[in-house]
Amino acid sequence: MNAKRADKIATAVLYVMSGIIVLILALLLFYILFNGVPHISWHFLTAPAESFQKGGGIGVQLFNSFYLLFLSMLISTPISIWAGIYLSEYAKPNRLTNIVRTSIEVLSSLPSVVVGLFGFLVFAVQAGFGFSILSGALALTVFNLPLLTRNVEDSLRSVAFTQREAGLSLGLSRWETVIHVVLPEALPGIITGMILSAGRVFGEAAALIYTAGQSAPALDFTNWNPFYIASPLNPMRPAETLAVHIWKINSEGIIPDATAVSAGASAVLIIAVLLFNILARLIGNKVYKRSTGL
Repeated sequence: MNAKRADKIATAVLYVMSGIIVLILALLLFYILFNGVPHISWHFLTAPAESFQKGGGIGVQLFNSFYLLFLSMLISTPISIWAGIYLSEYAKPNRLTNIVRTSIEVLSSLPSVVVGLFGFLVFAVQAGFGFSILSGALALTVFNLPLLTRNVEDSLRSVAFTQREAGLSLGLSRWETVIHVVLPEALPGIITGMILSAGRVFGEAAALIYTAGQSAPALDFTNWNPFYIASPLNPMRPAETLAVHIWKINSEGIIPDATAVSAGASAVLIIAVLLFNILARLIGNKVYKRSTGL
């Protein structure tokens, strides 16, 4: 067998394997959307869930998911940016930084249920936050922080060293060069990674079962005072998210239309994650074009 024929066979095998994987994912996506989209309506997206009778929605769970995501990103984004800047621009290559990077790699590969149990012991029990949005947001921060830090560091390292030299040659300090030259150049990759991480966190369930809880109390949307117990913005209330709601319905749901609610909620979750991915690409491309002037 000559080299050209071997190359064609290997290429064909790779195309077939890639096609099979894409086909499996496409069929799975089509199955979820085909079964769930017919159950989605404005009432379904805004109405509170029912415990014993049919006709309920996912309004509270959907709001809880976005609120938890907002709080976790609000906490983890500045920390990850400063940590990524330090590791990329200031950390010297020694044993300590190697340990830090190894720890980040290990933490980024932890199962979410382990992060959930850690959050339960540290935030819910030891810190006294109980099953609450705050406990869930802090657990999601632990879950998401290593991934965001690595994303920021990689984005900063992808900037050519000549950019740094140009900033320093203009009389800028090292810190000013990082802030005004390196960080804007790496911004498209950082934003894309942030949005993709947000989509990953949005569908998280295991880490929130033990921290945010499995109940969704009725909310008073006329009172947005975060210190009011029934306020949607109260960070100390328990908050069942959309992913946890899907798990709960399929494991112990007794409502007559449990199958329909589960299918509709799964479709909403899939659509939300797809929108996060599309948004990441659109914003990343737009910021890149603006930064490069293309």
